[in-house]
Amino acid sequence: MALLNFRRKEVAPTLPVAEIEAFMQDYSIEVMPRTAEKVEDFTALLPSKTRVYVAHIEGTPIEEMVATAKRLNADGYTVMPHFPARIIKDKATLANWIAMYQGEANVKQALLLAGGVATPHGDFSDSMQLAETGLFDEAGFERLHFAGHPEGNRDIDAKGTAGVDAALKWKNEFQTRTDAQMALATQFAFEAKPIIAWADSLKDAGITLPVHIGIAGPAKLQTLIKFAIACGVGPSLKVLQKRAMDVTKLLLPYEPTEVISELALHKAANPDFNISHVHFFPLGGIKTNANWAIENGGDAATPANLS
Repeated sequence: MALLNFRRKEVAPTLPVAEIEAFMQDYSIEVMPRTAEKVEDFTALLPSKTRVYVAHIEGTPIEEMVATAKRLNADGYTVMPHFPARIIKDKATLANWIAMYQGEANVKQALLLAGGVATPHGDFSDSMQLAETGLFDEAGFERLHFAGHPEGNRDIDAKGTAGVDAALKWKNEFQTRTDAQMALATQFAFEAKPIIAWADSLKDAGITLPVHIGIAGPAKLQTLIKFAIACGVGPSLKVLQKRAMDVTKLLLPYEPTEVISELALHKAANPDFNISHVHFFPLGGIKTNANWAIENGGDAATPANLS
């Protein structure tokens, strides 16, 4: 693979450059088969060893998922496909998916989640049921991530957070029963203070899983608002709504500089802060997000730091 010669644009001196670069180390990014098809060469965009999640949307054939994972693995990336419980019919189907991913794409990591489907297609309705099959441990998976929700999850709790809290306690306990390393990969949010408060509340509750915080990549404001509403983003949506009311910013693309800067400064001041990594949702396009990450200090992941 050719060496990547990333150029970084000059950053305004008011930004915490060193802190942002440290916080952005070993970031991950999410793709779908249909969006990955539009990228001619991932190696021109993403540093070697970057963890790439492959999102599984209902209706996507497993063959397309595996083909995308195979391509990314061949390009030198750490591949983490989604396993959405509610679209997996039964244990035999799950075992077949695992075998396909491992046989064709050398997959050793997985994100387990319920999936955005109202009615389960079969035996599974949540990520915990997938984990309890024991198939991931039997297959030697090295890493399992579960979904985290800094602003709650209406699919689980119409009001409050009782269901989400119970699930977090189960996931935290499950790490004692699996050989795989675990972490929480979260839904995206737009405001740092509520994210920090949520992360701190996990520690207060005895949740020791590291957090990979979801960040929406650069995109048109209208695009972000559409995705945020569809994905159930909570109070931090007001950040976008406030921006939409400012005529001087309405037509400018959103960039996650402010939220990442605040989180980076907090991490620098509190090294034991449980947010360990940034995970990008490239809502404005993979190329746009990858270039923004390069320009703002995102660097190559290394095996020692992929935690």
